[in-house]
Amino acid sequence: MKNLYAKDIKSGDKVNTSFMIMKKLYKDNENNTIAYIGDNSGDIKAIMPDKGDHIKVGDVIQCEASMESILNIASFKKVEHFLIEEYLPTIKTPVEDIMKEINKISEEEFKREDVKALNDYFFNDKSFLEKFEKGIGGVSMHHNYLGGLAEHTLNVMYLSKVFSYRYNCRNKEIAILGAKLHDIGKIYEYNFDGPFSYTLRGEMEGHIVIGVTMLEEAFKANPEMYNEDFRERMKGCIVQHHGKVEFGSPKKPSMEESHIVHYADYVDATFNKISQIKEGLEPGTWSQYDRRIDGKLYI
Repeated sequence: MKNLYAKDIKSGDKVNTSFMIMKKLYKDNENNTIAYIGDNSGDIKAIMPDKGDHIKVGDVIQCEASMESILNIASFKKVEHFLIEEYLPTIKTPVEDIMKEINKISEEEFKREDVKALNDYFFNDKSFLEKFEKGIGGVSMHHNYLGGLAEHTLNVMYLSKVFSYRYNCRNKEIAILGAKLHDIGKIYEYNFDGPFSYTLRGEMEGHIVIGVTMLEEAFKANPEMYNEDFRERMKGCIVQHHGKVEFGSPKKPSMEESHIVHYADYVDATFNKISQIKEGLEPGTWSQYDRRIDGKLYI
């Protein structure tokens, strides 16, 4: 277990603790590596001896160091076994509790055979679930922590259920399942076994295209179960959920269900970002400008 976190280190401190390599910057004239290292509390700039260039981004090192203008690491060794939650931002609510709520909504709302079959294709798959429960909602924009994907999915499902009933959606089950599946492509869009980043596939395709590909694979696995109307409505919920072309949506919403998923997604992403912006700020003060909300926030 870590005994000291980045946020607690002050100038002049002598430390013996572990950090993850977050970003390598450059080598200096003495062949030292300059990098950002850190944990789930933040990161700090460090200099370390590494003539053989053995360390890489995502490695965890146990180091002896002193905090000067930057963290001066005298010696270090790689740590092979560690709890990733100590080094990367992680959801505060147990992900098991989030999955219980997701499953509860699913059991209450999914009655159609095609809806249940498509849901089970993904959520009865152990490999998919392992990635989904650990996945992030984004690298920086919203829900950017381990478990964030599951939390965001639950919230979008909940809001989509409320919208569907409040506005008498004709295809409530499709809207709610669309909410559940709208971001499944993110399990392949992002790297989240180390510092959060985009995968090559994520950079090339993005989670919307990846998600539609995953749906097509599910449909091919049981072609007799799904008619054309159902297939296109489900794909539409994923394709259209960003709302506008300028927001990365290949098509703007053209169904009641996709409007519901889009607005549920937008509301949750926005308020998650607001909760992050206001954290640590005093009432009656202004936040810094934030790109996600396109402005400052008065607390």
